[in-house]
Amino acid sequence: MLDPVPCLLDSVPCLLDPVPCLLDPVSYLLDSVPCLFDPVPCLFDLDPVSLKDSTAMNIRFAHKLLLSATLSAAALFQSSSALAQDYPSRNITMVMPYAAGGPGDIITRLFASAMQKQLGQTIVVDNPAGAGGSIGTAKVARSAPDGYTLLMIHISHATNVLMIKNLPYSPIDDFEPIGLATVGPMVVTGRKDLPTKDAKEFIAYIKDNASKISMGHAGIGSASHLCSLMFMDALDVKLTLVPYKGAAPAINDLMGGQIDIMCDQTTSTLPAISGGRIKAYAVAGTQRLPGLPDLPALTEVGVKGFDISIWFGLYAPKGTPKPIIDKLSAALAAAVVDPDVKAKLESISTTAVSPDLAVPAKLRAHLKNEIETLGPLLIKSGITPN
Repeated sequence: MLDPVPCLLDSVPCLLDPVPCLLDPVSYLLDSVPCLFDPVPCLFDLDPVSLKDSTAMNIRFAHKLLLSATLSAAALFQSSSALAQDYPSRNITMVMPYAAGGPGDIITRLFASAMQKQLGQTIVVDNPAGAGGSIGTAKVARSAPDGYTLLMIHISHATNVLMIKNLPYSPIDDFEPIGLATVGPMVVTGRKDLPTKDAKEFIAYIKDNASKISMGHAGIGSASHLCSLMFMDALDVKLTLVPYKGAAPAINDLMGGQIDIMCDQTTSTLPAISGGRIKAYAVAGTQRLPGLPDLPALTEVGVKGFDISIWFGLYAPKGTPKPIIDKLSAALAAAVVDPDVKAKLESISTTAVSPDLAVPAKLRAHLKNEIETLGPLLIKSGITPN
């Protein structure tokens, strides 16, 4: 008597290539179709006649189960394909898990507007801010994987898993990457009445008055939080960090003098810098910016090993069908080359990625690399999940 378990295990490859396995499909097709609706009688067809020839029974059992699984998989594939053909048939929600009016919100609304032209449906931006972006991110992770709830998020998607204890999702396992969207620099700024006129004086002032200086950021795990940690590490100082629910309220307090300094992306800081409401001291990296040519990079004033940029990527909940992911990725790739999108991003010293980066594989690899790279940095800074 053949043991049915090895037969079933050996038959698994048939799900990928069923033709060679189904040696005599016609004789089993009609008998196997009912198993899709009521498999119990098929699995326990152990009448005396069948038992007389257990070998034939076991082979028949394996064929029935295999064909049922194959037909079910085919039906599921056809259902996913049909769903993708109809997608989208209603409004899409794009979650930006930081405060409205902040840099992430500006970028998200820009891409939502461009992508809805490609998809033919309205994309509504939602801002469930808080907990370093993890509240809104968790909301997307719990959403139905149907392409109608998306997540636009920046580098915090890589850092939150390293900084927030008991994070209610996995940035890698609970999301389907769609593609990268933008990359942009960050700038170190101060309140307008800070008693320093340039970057060298600023650095000296920070070192001499570290215990008295407050540094705001957009929330635990945000890019500006990471920049703050890197800034303190590079200068070997301990400042008072003040978290906010997004960049916009932090910058408002910087303009009002409630905090002393901040490091954030140009998307949010440039308007206040241009209007003279805050001071810009240096680019948080190694190169000057075309939009701020007189602003030195921190490396120019002796701050070594400090280079950070902020990127944004688009995700869907895990299990979203590949045809839908492909359609969304195509819309994103069209958005990054949209002349209006590029012009508006350049006006805030941010750059849309090239279309070859607006794809799932590139974002997946980039996220994994960021987690592996930033982990040791956060450990060195003394940061532990909290």
